[in-house]
Amino acid sequence: MILSSDIFRGHTETMILAILSDGDSYGYEITKNIKEKSEGHCDIRDATIYTAFRRMESDGLISTYWGDGVGGAKRRYYSITEKGRKFYMSKLEEWEAARRILDSLLRSGK
Repeated sequence: MILSSDIFRGHTETMILAILSDGDSYGYEITKNIKEKSEGHCDIRDATIYTAFRRMESDGLISTYWGDGVGGAKRRYYSITEKGRKFYMSKLEEWEAARRILDSLLRSGK
């Protein structure tokens, strides 16, 4: 089944925060994690991810730091802040409410 990208639109920040709630990570790893967890249904472009990172850092949802990568190369790591954790929890609650409403509306004929 091919899913429309519209289903995922508007949830990029929440997906990123979900991954970061498990621990700090870097851009490529986050993108790969999203693709794997969605079983390939959600393939977010790099430009979308990095735009979200800038916005989230500006909003105080994440912080960044430089760490060592493979072969001594520097990587920019992202970390969820306390404000980001609260935002993530509110988005989870919002998603649960929306899911209940959509289930009710879309399954009304069954």
